[in-house]
Amino acid sequence: MSEGITRRGVIKAAAGATAGAALWSGVGMAQVRGQADTVKPRRRVLRFAHLTDIHVKPERGAGDGMVAALHHAQSLDDPPELIFNGGDGIMDALGATKSRTQLQWDLWHSILKNECSLPVEHCIGNHDIWGWYQDKSETTGDEPMWGKAWALEGYGLDKPYRSFDRAGWHFIVLDSVQLREGGGAYTAKLDDEQFEWLAEDLQKVDAATPIIVISHIPIVSVTPAFFRDYFKDNKTQVPGALLHTDMHRIKDLFYRHKNVRLCLSGHIHLVDRVEYLGVTYICGGAVSGAWWGGNWHECDEGYGVIDLYDDGGFGYQYVPYGWTPVEKETE
Repeated sequence: MSEGITRRGVIKAAAGATAGAALWSGVGMAQVRGQADTVKPRRRVLRFAHLTDIHVKPERGAGDGMVAALHHAQSLDDPPELIFNGGDGIMDALGATKSRTQLQWDLWHSILKNECSLPVEHCIGNHDIWGWYQDKSETTGDEPMWGKAWALEGYGLDKPYRSFDRAGWHFIVLDSVQLREGGGAYTAKLDDEQFEWLAEDLQKVDAATPIIVISHIPIVSVTPAFFRDYFKDNKTQVPGALLHTDMHRIKDLFYRHKNVRLCLSGHIHLVDRVEYLGVTYICGGAVSGAWWGGNWHECDEGYGVIDLYDDGGFGYQYVPYGWTPVEKETE
C-alpha cells in the first residue's frame, strides 16, 4: 500500500466491487453504419476501465480515493484487462509551482506503482500541463519541463497523441488541449499538424476494423448545458475550453470513415451519451467527482467499464465506487 495511503478507500472498494453498480449502460451498434442488423454471435475481445479526472493531490483523501477506485476496478467479478487514464491524473499543474507539481506527480507514480497491477494507457488532460498560468505557477515558459513536457514524462509518452491496435480494434488517442494564442489559457481543439495526422491515420485503417477515439475534452457532448453560468442573454454560450471548437471538421472527417464507432472523453465530470451520424460520443464522469468534494451535478465519483466486441459493437457502463468525501482541509 502506498506511503501515506490509509485502508479507508480499499475497504470501500472491496465492499462494492462485486455489485458493479452502474448509473446507466448501453451497447453500441454491432453493425457497420448503413447495414442491417445481423444475428451473428459476437465475442468480447477486450474489457477495459476508463478512469478519468482523478485529480490526485495530498489533501482531502484524494490519494485514498484513487487507490479505492483502482482497487474497485481490479476487484470486479469480471475485471478489466487494461486501464485507460483519460487525463487530469493530477489535481493541477497549470497554475502550480514546480514543487507543488512535483509533489502531485510523486503521489501519482507511487500509487500506480504500488496499487495497480494492470497495464495503463494515458491521455493528456489540461490540468496535467505545467505552467500555462504563468503568474500562478511562477514560471517564465523557458523551463525545460514547461508545458506538456512534464506530462509526457509523467505518463511515459513520446508524443501527446498517438494510435495503436489492440484486440482487433484501432485506438486513437488525441491531444485536446492547445495553448491559446497569446498564452494564459487553453482551447479545446486539434492543431493543424495533429488534424492532418488524424486524417492520415484514419485513411490507413482497414474499413473493416472498428475504431475507438479517446480524448480528454469531449468532441460532442450535452454536458456543458448543465453549467448555468453559460446561460446569458437568452443564449447558451459554451466556452472553447469545454468542447472541441473544431468539432465540425472532426465530425466531417469521421463521417468519411464509417468504422469510427466510439469517442470516449472526460473533462466535464459528468456522464452522457450522444449518438450522431453513427458515432457514439460518451463523456465518462470523474473518479474525483466534484474534485474530491462530493458528487458533481448529481454525478457520483466513478469510472467507466467498456466492452469491445469482434463485430465492432461495444458496451458501456458507469460504475460508482462508493467514495465518501472527507472534510475540506487547508491546501
